[in-house]
Amino acid sequence: MHPVDPSIITDGSTFINMYGLIFTLLMGVLVVILPRRFAMLPVLALIFYMTMGMRVMVGGLNFTMIRILLLFAWTRLLVRGVFRRINLNVLDKMIIVCQVSGMIAYFLLWQTSDALKWKLGESYNALGMYFFFRFLLRDKDDIVQTLKMAVVLILPLAGAMLLEQSTGRNPFALFGGVPDSTFIRDGRLRCEGPFAHPILAGTFGATLMPLFVGLWQYLGSKRLYVIPGILATVVITLTSASSGPLLTFLLAIVALAMWSLRLRMRRVRWGIVGGIILLQLVMKPPVWYVLAKVDIVNGSTGYHRALLIDRAIANFSDWWLVGTKSTAAWSNADDHLFDVTNSYILAGANGGLITMILFTAIIVLAFKALGRTVRLSEGRQSKQEVQLLWALGAALFAHAVTFMSVSYFDQNFVNWFMLLAFISTTCGPSLLLRRPEFLAQMVERTSTATRAPTLEGATRTSIRDTRLGTRQRRTTQRTEA
Repeated sequence: MHPVDPSIITDGSTFINMYGLIFTLLMGVLVVILPRRFAMLPVLALIFYMTMGMRVMVGGLNFTMIRILLLFAWTRLLVRGVFRRINLNVLDKMIIVCQVSGMIAYFLLWQTSDALKWKLGESYNALGMYFFFRFLLRDKDDIVQTLKMAVVLILPLAGAMLLEQSTGRNPFALFGGVPDSTFIRDGRLRCEGPFAHPILAGTFGATLMPLFVGLWQYLGSKRLYVIPGILATVVITLTSASSGPLLTFLLAIVALAMWSLRLRMRRVRWGIVGGIILLQLVMKPPVWYVLAKVDIVNGSTGYHRALLIDRAIANFSDWWLVGTKSTAAWSNADDHLFDVTNSYILAGANGGLITMILFTAIIVLAFKALGRTVRLSEGRQSKQEVQLLWALGAALFAHAVTFMSVSYFDQNFVNWFMLLAFISTTCGPSLLLRRPEFLAQMVERTSTATRAPTLEGATRTSIRDTRLGTRQRRTTQRTEA
């Protein structure tokens, strides 16, 4: 098991040092005073470089550095009056409902004030960050600007993780909240940087990679500076020495490569379903035990993840209503099922079946929004713009896959809600369409695309006839001469 620094555990006491406090306050001031197009810079800097271990306890409430920055972020919205009226789409509403459902279920399960405080803190993180992004990011240009800043900020992070790999010392221990010495498993250093675990460090890099590839495709001739950022995600993923992030990285590449099949994804989805059914027919154990075979890096714990799914299904009656107080009771103590390394199961264990369904529905709705927008944009927007949308889908797919092997208990949650805000901003209008309206627009797009080649062909025929007529007149003139 990876050693967890005691400072990342909430024990009711303040834990902070001067360096972390100064950096956080500086980023907080910047998020208030910077122009809007650069307001995301301090937010990105904090999640790229600051550990989640430091905290300030106020009246029994736990304020991590990200929560403190969030106070500054919303102060900016209030002071500058930049609140804009946004039409809440079904994705926005589903995120709110999921948080409320989880909070109610968790309180009913534990029925303590501490339980309520814990879930209020989680909802503050999720809704605070998500809707800050929704108010701040107005269109595609804002998203591109955010990705440009992220490409630059990730370079020092990758450099620090290379330094950690070469020295075995984590430079981010300066801020506290992470171990000073790098964890070693089977003779390999597992670097974690400012994150709470090497797997989460690798996940951060793996899920950003498709976004950077999308930016590279979008910028065209001005894209050379994006390449170092893409390479930095490779460095972060590899130095984590974890199978989950490596597999996520590879599957994200597969998702990007599916671009040519973007209008045939229904067949692809049914093909995946058919493949899973076929696996179940030929395997002796249940199909989820495929995870036990995943061992890209020696020492992987794929069996633990497969067993967790198996025991969650077997103990359905224990958690389906409002969750469970202990997943460890699902199996022997040696199986360590207290460590819920599956975000879907964690949603159910902490909030019951309804919360799990709502969490899954968020992902489904995000895919639906992207799918609709890509299909409606085909032939109406440039190829680069559609490729950027496809990259958002590849990043969403990377998160959906990695949720089966890890839960985000550090700053990765910001990365997740930022992606959802990207999708809601660019693709949310498609979710406001009822299905008949969407189908009507698809028919209109198809008819336009059908007419376009005809007009183009007519134009080419006209040009060809004109040139032919000119040649004939010249030949006649020469004959007469």
